[in-house]
Amino acid sequence: MTDNEQLPLQLYLIEILAAGHYLSVKQLADRTGMHTRRIYRLLEKFPRLGLTLEKSGHAYRLSPDAPFLVHVSEHLHFRPDEIQTLATVLESLSDTSTPVRLLREKIRRLRNDHVLVLDDSDQRIGQNIRQIFEAIRQERTVVLKSYLSASGNTIADRIVEPYLFLPGNRDVRCFEIHSRTNKTFNLARTDSVELLDLNWNHRNEHETDFVDLFHFTGSTRTRVCLRLGYLSRSVLIDEYPRAAKHLTAEDNGKWRFEADFCSMRGIGRFVLSMPSDIEVIDSPELVDYLREQVQIAQSKWGATFNADCNDSIGASDCPTP
Repeated sequence: MTDNEQLPLQLYLIEILAAGHYLSVKQLADRTGMHTRRIYRLLEKFPRLGLTLEKSGHAYRLSPDAPFLVHVSEHLHFRPDEIQTLATVLESLSDTSTPVRLLREKIRRLRNDHVLVLDDSDQRIGQNIRQIFEAIRQERTVVLKSYLSASGNTIADRIVEPYLFLPGNRDVRCFEIHSRTNKTFNLARTDSVELLDLNWNHRNEHETDFVDLFHFTGSTRTRVCLRLGYLSRSVLIDEYPRAAKHLTAEDNGKWRFEADFCSMRGIGRFVLSMPSDIEVIDSPELVDYLREQVQIAQSKWGATFNADCNDSIGASDCPTP
């Protein structure tokens, strides 16, 4: 079998393993048509290529934290023109192999739905995402009906010009007409999205600033360095897979995390959620924010509030603000 013949089968095997179901070598061989010896050799090879495997008894699947999958997922946020290009290339191929056929079907679904919608999105959120996608494509203004503010204090219709999806397609950058400011809106917080018969009128005011891991945006960045334990590292990757590339393993079973942030609010909340498992290193801006939040909490609930917070922000290698 030539390399060109083997590659589609190997890709198909990776796709099956990435589906999340534990499968035995025999089941994998039956699904792919490959010999069991070939399956075993590939299962031995995959971890060296960043395709980390999880094993349950005699069954295997790809780990969701596999470095290769994490790296690839960061680049699977397709623009409409990219989807069209992929569709054109795939349709022009004479290849009828199973992987190519499956890719063609997936791209057709994307084009029919007009936008990438995550599998775990409910029907309402999925419809909101599609409406926003159409608004961006047509450069139209929309109404976010009954939008719940981040604080949860107000519910109101918000008239906006959406122009940029953030990773995951659940958050979108918009120019809000009333406040004349650029904001990030969470599509899970709006009942529905209504397209208006009104084109963008504020294109020059749309801002595409840096977006940090917690989806805060801004033109200024602040470097933050943390030392994470097993729990905090696992939670961070589960909630924000893009964080994996900012982690470096240390000899003591800890992980060093370094990244730029536009606001201390997102990363600050993360640190405060698990203070006993996180150490702040050389990040005075974050330390200032954490101490301010701890003082607010102490003024409300007393000095006994989460004493572990002081352990997290008072490390010897953390500067005094």
